[in-house]
Amino acid sequence: MIRKIAVVSLSSGIIGEEFVQFEVEIGLRRLQEFGLQVQFMPNARKGLKYLAEHPEKRAEDLLQAFRDPSVDMILCAIGGDDTYRLLPYLFDHDELAHAVTGKVFLGFSDTTVNHLMLHKLGLPTFYGQAFLPDICEIGPEMHPYTRQYFLELITTGGIREITPSPLWYEERLSFKPDQVGTRTPSHPNQGFELLQGSPVFSGKILGGCIDSMLDMFDGARYADMPVLCKKYHLFPDARDWKGRILLLESSEEKPSPETYRKALEILKQTGVFDSVSGVLAGKPMDETYADEYRQLLVEVIGNPALPIVFNLNVGHAMPRCIIPFGISARVDADRQIIRFGEEKEEAQ
Repeated sequence: MIRKIAVVSLSSGIIGEEFVQFEVEIGLRRLQEFGLQVQFMPNARKGLKYLAEHPEKRAEDLLQAFRDPSVDMILCAIGGDDTYRLLPYLFDHDELAHAVTGKVFLGFSDTTVNHLMLHKLGLPTFYGQAFLPDICEIGPEMHPYTRQYFLELITTGGIREITPSPLWYEERLSFKPDQVGTRTPSHPNQGFELLQGSPVFSGKILGGCIDSMLDMFDGARYADMPVLCKKYHLFPDARDWKGRILLLESSEEKPSPETYRKALEILKQTGVFDSVSGVLAGKPMDETYADEYRQLLVEVIGNPALPIVFNLNVGHAMPRCIIPFGISARVDADRQIIRFGEEKEEAQ
């Protein structure tokens, strides 16, 4: 049972900006209605400029949240694009290793980098939702599918299984106060799609936003990001991927097919596709480039025996489930279910 949540801004400092305070209040009220105590870490609401200039303060908040025995869960405010800059402040003197305790950690997008940091230290984490985009949803309520998984996590401390959402929602184009209480258009969702391979496979899931993973190897966005990621051995080597399931989902930037191909080709060079037991791919936002991504996954991976399941409701497309990293998972695409924490079973 989660009683107290610490909100951290490890990437963008947007929750400190005046123009989103009405959203922050919506989210804070919802968390309190769930019976949760909420603590914004000291630097979490200091704004975009301050946190962009002070990655060490973002790191301090994460360390403090882990050290605080009253905090049960660390919830990321939102993603962004430069949480890699926390690496020296968390690893140069084993700061994160000395601070980490067994808390629930939840975030997605750029937070992929933080998940990989915690993976290095052996901490299971949870991928798929964040404070501002999910808890602070400005519609009449949280999306029911999103809310279902968040409630399961805070009441049980885990996720037992995920199934597809019956609906998906278009991207919200305006977040102005006059949009509070409005819904975005929804469409029927087609469920988990098996692109190739066995419908049943097992392993511990790890991965996240494919854009963030591309940036770990390609310096087009930040020239020093690949340098730091290599220095701190952030991306697991092929041996660490052995028997795992790779999760890939694409960002709100809706990467072009050319960029998606580039990311897959770089990942292929790491040997990850020769090591994993399967690949899970999230639904793209607004289903943009969905057909192209399906084709590229099959074409670039180039191994027809490797299971690939597409269209999970995780990542940037709404609504969002929550996927546990670091515990056993069994995917059954025929039965449209992924179960967690069960003994590994061989595909039939």
